[in-house]
Amino acid sequence: MFTGIVSDIGTIASVETRGDTRIVVDTAYDTGSVDLGASIACSGVCLTVVDKGPNWFAVDVSGETISRTAGDQWTQGRKLNLERAMKLGEELGGHIVTGHVDGVAEVLGVDPDGDSLRIGFAVPAEIAPFLAPKGSITVDGVSLTVNTVEDQDVGNVTHFSVNIIPHTQGATTLGALTAGQSVNIEIDVLARYLQRMEHYRAKIG
Repeated sequence: MFTGIVSDIGTIASVETRGDTRIVVDTAYDTGSVDLGASIACSGVCLTVVDKGPNWFAVDVSGETISRTAGDQWTQGRKLNLERAMKLGEELGGHIVTGHVDGVAEVLGVDPDGDSLRIGFAVPAEIAPFLAPKGSITVDGVSLTVNTVEDQDVGNVTHFSVNIIPHTQGATTLGALTAGQSVNIEIDVLARYLQRMEHYRAKIG
């Protein structure tokens, strides 16, 4: 379980294709305190540490995970938002994040909004029931608040926007986003259950 509060920006040092894809990530974490088998969210994807050394750790990424996440995420030199799994009793600074990607969004544009950046995204329409203004969303592992949601008449997509404050711009990879990039999206787990309840209520009604 995670909170969507990024604690390091890692860099993919190497990519090796075998049965799965072995990714080595350079990090500022004290990896002496990271156990083998521990979970680390890598730009919103919960992965298991299978090897480590001073300031690096390795994870295996399955073909299924690669097929369901941002297409260029698993490449050498790519920056990743990192978060270690939450421990019992720690402060929940963002919202509950599972590390399971629900879809991939495309960046529509990045515009200055005071000192912040307003970033627009397009997501598949099936994500739309889980989006609401002032609700929570996870973008590349970062817990954010949805500003606007607009269903589109064409293209079977929904647009939504968020604001990225200066701290978040510097502490995550989101400050470097540009139009056309792909990002990982995880919907709010509460919205997931509410939508499921609504589905069954409609069936019973």
